[in-house]
Amino acid sequence: MMELPKDIESKWDAQLRKGTLELVILAALKGRRLYGLELLGQLQSLETTAITEGTLYPLLDRLKRDGLVDAHWQQEGETRPRKYYQLTMKGEGKLSDLTTRWRKSTQDIEILLHNPGPGPIRPKGD
Repeated sequence: MMELPKDIESKWDAQLRKGTLELVILAALKGRRLYGLELLGQLQSLETTAITEGTLYPLLDRLKRDGLVDAHWQQEGETRPRKYYQLTMKGEGKLSDLTTRWRKSTQDIEILLHNPGPGPIRPKGD
């Protein structure tokens, strides 16, 4: 198997991340209530979802404006307050829709990968 040069791999990862960021953030918040840096740490712990604060916070603000996440400040002991984020019902619905599209997309790509050559592409079941 040929390995991609690091610059091409890096560009690929950046484009993939850009196209899936909303799905990734909504998925990371599914069933969780996380403050911003905690969410960032979760995303940075995975190779293909690592982003910066400068990318995360504007996106969280947009998701909040769109009604997909709820945010509230909470004081914890003597530390400064933290802003916690969680999915709204609308956000859970959007996550479900995006998950369905993601799975269909990866299924379609798998069909292409398993049907090389000059012949017609035959989806499973045809």
